[in-house]
Amino acid sequence: MKKAIALLIATTALASPAMAEDLSVVGSWSSLPLHNQYEAPFWSTTLPAASGGDINVELTTHNAMSLGLGDIYPLLGQGVYDVAMTVADYAVADAPELEGLDVPLLALTADEARAMVDAARPMVSDIYRDRFNSHVLAIAPYPPQVVFCNAEISNLADLEGLKIRASGRMTAKLLEALGAESVSVSFGEVPGALQTGTVDCAVTGAGSGYSAGWWEVSTHLMPIPLGGWDSVVTAINLDKWNSLDADTQTLISSEVVSGFEDPAWASAQDALVNDIACLTGNGECPSGDARSMTLVDVSDADFDTARNILTSEVLPEWAERAGGDWAARWNDSVGKVVGVTIN
Repeated sequence: MKKAIALLIATTALASPAMAEDLSVVGSWSSLPLHNQYEAPFWSTTLPAASGGDINVELTTHNAMSLGLGDIYPLLGQGVYDVAMTVADYAVADAPELEGLDVPLLALTADEARAMVDAARPMVSDIYRDRFNSHVLAIAPYPPQVVFCNAEISNLADLEGLKIRASGRMTAKLLEALGAESVSVSFGEVPGALQTGTVDCAVTGAGSGYSAGWWEVSTHLMPIPLGGWDSVVTAINLDKWNSLDADTQTLISSEVVSGFEDPAWASAQDALVNDIACLTGNGECPSGDARSMTLVDVSDADFDTARNILTSEVLPEWAERAGGDWAARWNDSVGKVVGVTIN
């Protein structure tokens, strides 16, 4: 009888479906293509379907929740929600070492940017585990972060003395080294700040600026990647991750690469050219109506000047601020990929 009961229990267990997992997911800016084209479809459709209905996702975005940008990952670590994704630079006040993920001017193509990200991933994983009690699932790009100005500019030197909204702390340090005044303004407040003269210029992705209507309040576009690629990190609360069985962890890890990360990177390669066409009218615009911003050519001399300031001043200052062995770790990973050594 005992054997029969044990067999019945085992058979019933095998026949029963696995317990469903509910994930509360907080996405990045709801108005931008990364969320609408990649994040939302992946979490709402692709992953639940791949799980056979065993994973249920409740999706919102951090701006819909009115979260403070610096609070997104700390709240993730506390378990307020299960998964979150946003720009890594929003978290550098709590983790200055994280600035080493998205260094300006070192990657000029999506392939170069992804090579940097792949090299940095072990460092980023350690940072999120130790600082935010979370496990990194993916790192995806916004388009290269370029300069929108509501001011007459013709070269890099014209940024000197202007008030400029930076897209991250390392970009702010670079702008200050170039003689500009870095001003802290959130992404959503930039159009008003440009219109009122609170800032003269602002740095963001060309596509993000197009989608958010920055062309309505700025006149000149300088396509030098002073803000890097604004890497967006997707992470899951570590306690939640550890509570999942191995098969579920493997499924999520695999699907997030093929269904979200890879497609986002694939589209980034042509994004800058297309977005510049949309903002300036120089070429075909695949996203809608082309606008008429003035395109400011970036000379080799301008690029070399900015790059020299980055390597001689900005990166050493970051290494000192991050402390510990982060500069050595960066040199041995990202630095080797891009051919830069922090002294």
